[in-house]
Amino acid sequence: MKKTIIIADDEPITRLDIYEILSEAGYEVVGEASNGFDVVELCRRFRPDLVLMDIQMPHLDGLKATKLIVDENLADSIVVLTAYSGFEFIEEAKAAGVTGYIVKPIEERSLLPEVEIAIAKGKEIKAIKEEVLKTKEDAEKRRTIDKAKEILMERYKITEEAAYKILRKTSMDKRCSIKEMAIIIIEKYKQY
Repeated sequence: MKKTIIIADDEPITRLDIYEILSEAGYEVVGEASNGFDVVELCRRFRPDLVLMDIQMPHLDGLKATKLIVDENLADSIVVLTAYSGFEFIEEAKAAGVTGYIVKPIEERSLLPEVEIAIAKGKEIKAIKEEVLKTKEDAEKRRTIDKAKEILMERYKITEEAAYKILRKTSMDKRCSIKEMAIIIIEKYKQY
């Protein structure tokens, strides 16, 4: 499967140059945008591996668009393309959540390694975020089940093991998950 990229730059010639470099290197450019609003919409539609983002664009600048894309998890990674190499721009880019920073003019020999590294790092970050989310969900499930077991133990004066068996059997009988049954028990007895 080809790695997907969106190019966001208000200069059509720059977009064309980047498009040609990426296409010849085997990447799939799934969209091009000339302003921040359009790049956010393209990301919502395509969920690309990488966005190459100019900072200075009309309507919504690249850093604000980057922040939206990162907050909504619309792309795996974002590399900023800019003529600005000042420290303040670099700090803003870091704060927005970019994975890379390329100073224009863009050359193939610097673009392609940056693209490949950014895509790889983006995949790593995505995997870590998914693992963190799964861990949080598992912990929330455990807390919910434990709370329901406590309610059953207190209400029926039974052991934790017996409470879990009741919870498990009831969830199977009702054809729902243990967590769903735990939520029902918590809601039913919360007034007590």
